[in-house]
Amino acid sequence: MKQNSAVSCPVIAKHIKIALVGQPNVGKSMLINSISNAHLHVGNFTGVTVEKTEVLFDYRDYHFTVVDLPGTYAFTNYTIEERVTHDFLCNEEYDLIINVVDSTNLEKNLQLTAELMTMSKKMVLALNMSDEAKKEGIEIDAPYLSQLLDLPAVSVSAVSKQGIGELIDAVIQVYEAPFCEPKLIFSEAVEEEIGHIQSYLDRHGFQATISNRNIAINLLQKEKKTYRVLHDNPLWTELQPMLIEADKHIELHHDSEDIKEVFAEEYAAFNRGIIAEVVKEKNLSVKQLTMTERIDNFLIHPMLGIPIFLFFMWGLFQLTFEIGSIPMEWIDALFGWFGNVVGNTIANDAVRSLIVDGLIAGVGAVVMFVPNIMILFIGIALLESTGYMSRVAFLLDGFFHKFGLHGQSFIPLVTGFGCSIPAYMSARILKNDRDRLLTLFIIGFMSCGARLPVYVLFTGAFFSESVAGNVLFAIYITGAIIGLIAAKILKLTAFKGADEPFVMEMPKYRLPSFKLIWHTVMTKTWMYLKKAGTFIAAATMLVWFLSTYPHHNEVIASYETKIESAQDEHVKRALSNEMMVYELEHSYLGSIGKFMEPAFAPLGFDWKMTVALQTGLAAKEVVVSTLGVLYAMGDEVDQESISLGTAISKNIPFASAIAFIVFVMIYLPCLAASVVFTREAGGIKYFFYLFLFTTATAYVLSFIAYRVTLLLA
Repeated sequence: MKQNSAVSCPVIAKHIKIALVGQPNVGKSMLINSISNAHLHVGNFTGVTVEKTEVLFDYRDYHFTVVDLPGTYAFTNYTIEERVTHDFLCNEEYDLIINVVDSTNLEKNLQLTAELMTMSKKMVLALNMSDEAKKEGIEIDAPYLSQLLDLPAVSVSAVSKQGIGELIDAVIQVYEAPFCEPKLIFSEAVEEEIGHIQSYLDRHGFQATISNRNIAINLLQKEKKTYRVLHDNPLWTELQPMLIEADKHIELHHDSEDIKEVFAEEYAAFNRGIIAEVVKEKNLSVKQLTMTERIDNFLIHPMLGIPIFLFFMWGLFQLTFEIGSIPMEWIDALFGWFGNVVGNTIANDAVRSLIVDGLIAGVGAVVMFVPNIMILFIGIALLESTGYMSRVAFLLDGFFHKFGLHGQSFIPLVTGFGCSIPAYMSARILKNDRDRLLTLFIIGFMSCGARLPVYVLFTGAFFSESVAGNVLFAIYITGAIIGLIAAKILKLTAFKGADEPFVMEMPKYRLPSFKLIWHTVMTKTWMYLKKAGTFIAAATMLVWFLSTYPHHNEVIASYETKIESAQDEHVKRALSNEMMVYELEHSYLGSIGKFMEPAFAPLGFDWKMTVALQTGLAAKEVVVSTLGVLYAMGDEVDQESISLGTAISKNIPFASAIAFIVFVMIYLPCLAASVVFTREAGGIKYFFYLFLFTTATAYVLSFIAYRVTLLLA
């Protein structure tokens, strides 16, 4: 490395002050000595007897001061040395940090690196002892590590002086460039709470010397200085209860009441993800593998990993249908009995029809799918709480990149199988706007739990019990495949740009927490039931009103006369059904359906199916309740002896049913999810883009499905 002395260069353009930080025994002192012609000043830090080493040297047009801080394992202030380092980094003036790490023990050293990344300070990573790492068969992909962390990472050897010049050049580049927030990613639960706090601070215009994201991280870690800064701020009144709830949420997901322990685990998981991406070790046979590594060798095997994941998902959908179908019959019978009991107490025909045929029948048609929903939620919660879902994200990273998706998109996409609303919110973990928008557009292709009742209804109606579970699995996989293809098309058109690398946090495997699973499942099930008891109930009553009015008294009187004069019971039943069909077709809902029917006729949909799709824009569960109201009122069969599934199988052709499933699989998510999508995407224009994109795709693919099914049939 060429240097200029202070004497030969009387005018120095710029002064760069560097804090040299690292764990003990990483070779910081040796690194300083490797800088030839450096001037060392040795003394003590103010107020303590800890030795302070400063290095002064000139390079090009820059004058450098490097402060060698005491070695510290973590960003704490327990020991004198740790306190000195902590106080200097938090309170003193300097331009950037050189974080020195031991290349032979990178995972352990990255613990401190991850904590330093929360400081909103410019930083360069010096991968020291790179020559020793190579001798031990350890290869570190420094350029890829730089991409993953958004920090320059330079391989150096203090002993052989390799890479010293490149390190100083990297320091100058970072010094001259604007600050860029490093990529530090936590688990979904932590990221969700960071997002809530950061959003709150942003909305209220709060600004500090570090970013609001890092303020949020420090608050969650109970960092005292950050607490003091905000405690006297008017924002604290609302912020404090947010932090209490955030603690409960995070601690529940980690099954721990010690937030410091939680974040230690978070940093460790992030570091394991980094190591999995950038470090390759030879001669692994001589190394004693941990239990986690042995399990990973099987579950995230390059060839076996994806088939194993698909097998788990297939088993989950088999259980969802097979076990869930048992209590469905009990719930259906319960609501039928409840409807009869309530109906017998109401004298007024219109009120009785509203309560029994509208409210009870409509809500019952949705509630009976609660067992299926709970089984699906339990399965996903089990996979998440054991740490397996993070492995699948790592496994699918390369596969996702082929379709233009970021590897980290897996988390919101899998969350979308439960509910689109938290899935849209969890897309915040994607820091690149283009990747986040692309993921938001694709989440809707992952069939949420609200679509499950529609799938279960139609698979049960048109397929035998022995294959219904396989069909259900195929529906979900088909939706995901269509989503990936759509992502590729959008990546080549609307979201052009280079792929961005990612690191997935890699938690240790742990036994599933019953408390966490119970909380997750019950929370989501309660949300489903609340929707059934409020929003869906209101929508069902509206559907009943539109399908019941206006009355055509003259036509009804004519039919009633014919029914009274008929002698045969079969004739009476036929006339009665004919009267109901006439009333339904000439109701407000019938008029709407008839008006829109020509547009959906190429897909094989009758006006009742068309109406069900429109009401499904409010909530996908309403599709089932709408079909329940419509087909329960207009079937040409004995209503007391059949279920809704039987009625549908008798009134809807098989090809039309397949096209209907495809349309439900793809078209716009529910109203609540659409509102969240609009907010997360950043504007109402994106909602209209989503509406046009999903509607056009659903229509075209439903048309193809209808025609192909007709040909095969």
